Amino acid sequence: MAAAIGEQAALNIYIYLLQHTASQCAGLPDVQKFVYFSESLGDGAIWDTDTFDYRLQQGADLGLRMQRAFEDAFKSGYREVIVIGSDLLELHTSDLERAFDLLSENEAVLGPAQDGGYYLLGLTKPIPGIFQNKAWGTKTVLKETLGDLRKFKTALLPERNDIDQYEDIEGNPVFEPFLKKTK
Repeated sequence: MAAAIGEQAALNIYIYLLQHTASQCAGLPDVQKFVYFSESLGDGAIWDTDTFDYRLQQGADLGLRMQRAFEDAFKSGYREVIVIGSDLLELHTSDLERAFDLLSENEAVLGPAQDGGYYLLGLTKPIPGIFQNKAWGTKTVLKETLGDLRKFKTALLPERNDIDQYEDIEGNPVFEPFLKKTK
């Protein structure tokens, strides 16, 4: 996205989306919340340390990082675990509540993204194979993951638009203030 709108505008949009994600997660009652950072732990500016526990991601690619986050959660005794992306303007607390509801009757839940990936993955037990042999960030990830889950009871949430490219925000009035600053 930065190539189309500039680095500063892309950063401002990313921060806005992080704030949105934090507010939607904070509204989820009775759920332990973790934020996994890629390089260093945050400073509490976006993810309130009274609401979110901080962790560092571990792994060479997105799949391994998600697998390790799930493994850590299940080893800690959690029975229903959900990971989400932080690039979803359309994500709401009700989506997260619905995902947990679906996990009470399913082994997995996926939130399909319009680009062929997924914005949410929930599991009730470790299923490591779903994180292997994926071209992360491509339009085949959801289909391949659903194939890996064919032997498990799986539910789908509504499709959502994650924000990866300029086309994902084009024409959306929420993002106009960020774009006007760059013109």
